[in-house]
Amino acid sequence: MVDTAESQIGGRIKRLRRQRRLNQADLAAALGISPSYLNLIEHNRRKVTVPLLFSIAGYFGVEPGELVDSDEGRLAGDLMEAFGDDLFADSDLTNLEIRDLATANPAAARAVLKLYDRYRVLASGGEAPRRDGEAEPYHLATDAISDFLQENANHFPALEDAAERVRVDIDNSGDSFDPAIRTYLFNVFGLEVRLASLPHGIARQTDPARRHLLVSDLLSAESANFLLAQQLGQMAATAEIEAVIAAAELPEGDAPALARNVLSAYFAAALLMPYAPFLRACRDYRYDIERLGRRFGASFEQVCHRMTTLQRKGASGIPLHLVRTDIAGNISKRFSLSGIHIPRHSGACPRWNIYAAFLAPERINVQLSQMPDGQKFFCIARTITKGDYRYNAPRRYLSIGLGCAIHHAGEMIYSDGMDLGSAQQVVPIGVGCRICPRMECGQRAHPPADHRFRLDDNVRPESLYARMG
Repeated sequence: MVDTAESQIGGRIKRLRRQRRLNQADLAAALGISPSYLNLIEHNRRKVTVPLLFSIAGYFGVEPGELVDSDEGRLAGDLMEAFGDDLFADSDLTNLEIRDLATANPAAARAVLKLYDRYRVLASGGEAPRRDGEAEPYHLATDAISDFLQENANHFPALEDAAERVRVDIDNSGDSFDPAIRTYLFNVFGLEVRLASLPHGIARQTDPARRHLLVSDLLSAESANFLLAQQLGQMAATAEIEAVIAAAELPEGDAPALARNVLSAYFAAALLMPYAPFLRACRDYRYDIERLGRRFGASFEQVCHRMTTLQRKGASGIPLHLVRTDIAGNISKRFSLSGIHIPRHSGACPRWNIYAAFLAPERINVQLSQMPDGQKFFCIARTITKGDYRYNAPRRYLSIGLGCAIHHAGEMIYSDGMDLGSAQQVVPIGVGCRICPRMECGQRAHPPADHRFRLDDNVRPESLYARMG
């Protein structure tokens, strides 16, 4: 079976060559290979050797990892999910044709996804097509932000730099971080931080007349500090945030406002967990999330998020994926640098450990996961509880999934004692029933989009959808 990352390198090289307006003969001559060999590489019919990979990366001025790792696998997965809809039941599209579209014409592939997103809104009785001045449906904005983070590898150097500048000033005060950030907000922006009994559902509120920044007294210390850091980001990194948004191709409507919230939260994480010390601690503690949380005064979810942002050139962490879901399977956060595909429009595979984690609350659940294309991933998951500290307050139960490609598993402490090469420990998972080819799975909720029932009245299988021709 061809490795998915290898199968994408050819299209990436072709695209870089075309962007530089080079023909195959010129690039082949520069690399010291024949034009015919380059042609085979660009059509994914020859593997790229490691020395040649470094030569190509050096020629185009990119990191070798940028040729190997990209969002094309995720894009292809999103397309397959879309084409798995009953709308395309009569189309004879193959997975290979869909991958070719994602690899050779990513701009066209994203346009198809945008069109499909709009179709889903209308098909579900949502808003009519937008007129001038009307806002985009909110969930389209959230999809746009998810794509925006993926396209930027969830790493924003300008915000890292801004957070580091502010952190130096806070640390120079001589106080510990908690009182120091409050002093900084008062001295620089004239805001006095006060704990307050705020209305239900309000975590932070500004009183402009009194110059008070009110923080709910029901929050945990980690949540309260994060909100202060996010408020600080909205004021101290306004120029950097607006520049990132201006450079992005976000739809009009709610997307820019949502992006401001996401980017100010990014600043907050960078302020609480400064890049270099946090990366060093990740390596020293081997990505022990709870230990890192104690070291930096952050929650489990905050640490997991911060781990996904460590993509500075020359000082990067493990390429990770992150997913957050509720107990009903609604995915509220999705990001992948590991190469694993996270569904765009539906719940993930029930075999994935993000769901098994609900059976053992607040314990780390470890899994070696294998996708239908043969790629293996090392995945951990743990539930978290959200809600305030009032008696009988409603709680929200979520599961956070974090993971990496199998060859990075040994860098994480959670792999200790596991036989990473054991086939018996591998759990076959998929993306979604509609596009999963695993016919033997007894946990199917839907048949594959391109299959039809051929049932035998004399035989009743345990799972109706697992036995189809």
